[in-house]
Amino acid sequence: MPKLYSSSHITKVLQRMGFVYVSQKGSHAKFQKHTVSSTLTVIVKANKKEIPYGIFKSILRQSKLEEKDFNI
Repeated sequence: MPKLYSSSHITKVLQRMGFVYVSQKGSHAKFQKHTVSSTLTVIVKANKKEIPYGIFKSILRQSKLEEKDFNI
């Protein structure tokens, strides 16, 4: 079974990797990172103890990070 991460852990890692909190609408927080060629936008469900693995994989795709970046 894959490890499940909390939304607070995911947001801390995103911020450590250079993403900036932009806004929140309802229970979804938006983070962005500006790169030379594009802007990466990641949406994270706020205040969840466990983010389902499929949604976590989507966050990885959006952020262009790897799962090992979230292991502390």
